[in-house]
Amino acid sequence: MRLFQFYSLFLFVLLLLQCQSATEESNANKEPISLSPDYDLTLPERPNILWIVAEDLSAYLPMFGDSTIETPNLSRLAAEGVCYDRFFSPAAVCAPARSAIATGMYPTHIKTNHMRTGPWFVDSLDQERIQAYSSMAMPDGLVTYESVPPPEVKMMSEYLRKAGYYCTNNAKRDYQFVSPVTAWDESSQQAHWKNRVDRQPFFAVFNIEVTHESRIWAKQNDSLWIDENADIEVPPYLPDNEVGRRDIRRMYSNVKEMDAQAGAIIAELETAGLMDNTIIFWYTDHGGPLPRQKRLLYDSGIHVPMIVRFPNGQYKMQRDSQLLSFIDLAPTVLSIANVEPPAHMDGKAFLGQYKQDESADYVFAAADRFDGLYDANRASRDDRYKYIRYFMPEKPMLLPVRYREGQPIMQELNRLHEVDSLTPEQALWYRATKPEEELFDIWNDPHELTNLAKDPSHQEKLEELRVACNDWLESIDDNPLQPEAEIIQAMWPDMKQPTTAAPEIAMENGKIKLSSATEGASIGYRFMEVGEQPDFSNWQVYTAPIEPQPGQQLWVRAHRIGYQGVTVSEMME
Repeated sequence: MRLFQFYSLFLFVLLLLQCQSATEESNANKEPISLSPDYDLTLPERPNILWIVAEDLSAYLPMFGDSTIETPNLSRLAAEGVCYDRFFSPAAVCAPARSAIATGMYPTHIKTNHMRTGPWFVDSLDQERIQAYSSMAMPDGLVTYESVPPPEVKMMSEYLRKAGYYCTNNAKRDYQFVSPVTAWDESSQQAHWKNRVDRQPFFAVFNIEVTHESRIWAKQNDSLWIDENADIEVPPYLPDNEVGRRDIRRMYSNVKEMDAQAGAIIAELETAGLMDNTIIFWYTDHGGPLPRQKRLLYDSGIHVPMIVRFPNGQYKMQRDSQLLSFIDLAPTVLSIANVEPPAHMDGKAFLGQYKQDESADYVFAAADRFDGLYDANRASRDDRYKYIRYFMPEKPMLLPVRYREGQPIMQELNRLHEVDSLTPEQALWYRATKPEEELFDIWNDPHELTNLAKDPSHQEKLEELRVACNDWLESIDDNPLQPEAEIIQAMWPDMKQPTTAAPEIAMENGKIKLSSATEGASIGYRFMEVGEQPDFSNWQVYTAPIEPQPGQQLWVRAHRIGYQGVTVSEMME
């Protein structure tokens, strides 16, 4: 009897330990160990900063818990750096998200939130090309327009250039406004940090497009980088059939290809002997390329992976679970470069000399017009729960978007809907109307399928996140129901773009002084041979009177973001 009791007790203790181990493993997945915001980093005074940005990608990567494929280059980066587990975009689509990255401001704060406002990925000097693109489709009664942020708002890279950094962008520029010539030393498919002079510190951005949603259908007939029968997990909101699995395998194949491209960029840095003088950021510009991901405020649309590698193996193989947003990138990069972030930025530095000591309690996101169809959705999220408010609940959950409709997997969802064969999880996206509010427990419902907004046991959390969302809207003066025409009218009176005051050239104490009467105008200049025409690159940022160069043609351009820029030239005697 005693032996039986002993074995019974032994089995009970063993089972208890197993359950505890499973619980700890589960909690480890839900609550990543958080590094202190007060990183004790040892950095060069002005380190190089490299950004590698993949498009349209959620955390389908082994270092973030998805073992479907191997990504040797990103896995190495993660082994040598910090993985950020709670990093979010304030918009689930590229141009609004990129405006937040470039300025440190919420898109809804600077009115870059509607997708897309114009053809602003073209060169700001190429007026003919801009006019050619201006016929793009816009809702009735609207003109293509550039958003006009407050006058103090500049692109982050301009601050870095003023601090002596060589700034390159390869090569996306759709920020919802034309980037001034002061933003980049180079911005093209050939832009590269290696073109800088001597040992000038650099900030270099490389955008990798192969993971973009359009590559799901554009690369349908290309060979895969993975086994064509590879075992994959299909999210419950997508069709688990041959069509669905084929597109998901294509997504993973594109991720493999992106990993190779990222590895080639890192290899260039390593070959040049710059790894220990460079901070490498790898992240994605918003959530995944598949249906019910990009453009939606679920985590599949706004939760993105980020890896940061610091010099000399500092904090390698660590994880960070602070709540961070794209608006924090600009002030953080400035802080790393020992440049004090401007007070007007919405974001806060989480690294560097000016890092903030306290982590954020919430992150926020918004979704508005896509193509010609309007919606108005806002979200607040803490470490566990997501709140979404739908300001147009009378509209259907699913609004068609041209890019997404080109995917076979989206066409398959539409076909299943037409024949009434959607699963309950898939059918949620096809609801004819929306609830006014949604609340999700991300830990227990990672795909956000069970709305807890009317659950009595979650009313306290609902109210907390509702208040946080409302406070955020008030703090940035965001009215989600404001007609876009009114937004344009406030920025462009009579729907006409304002023009920057022409730059003035004056001599003062033997030096050239440049100015513009427009508040917030950036001024760039170039000396060139007589008769040469300037292009988009190699403009210098004017910060103080400059030495004349006799026999050269001085070109000067004044440009406030959202205004038309104005260029003048003068022959130097």
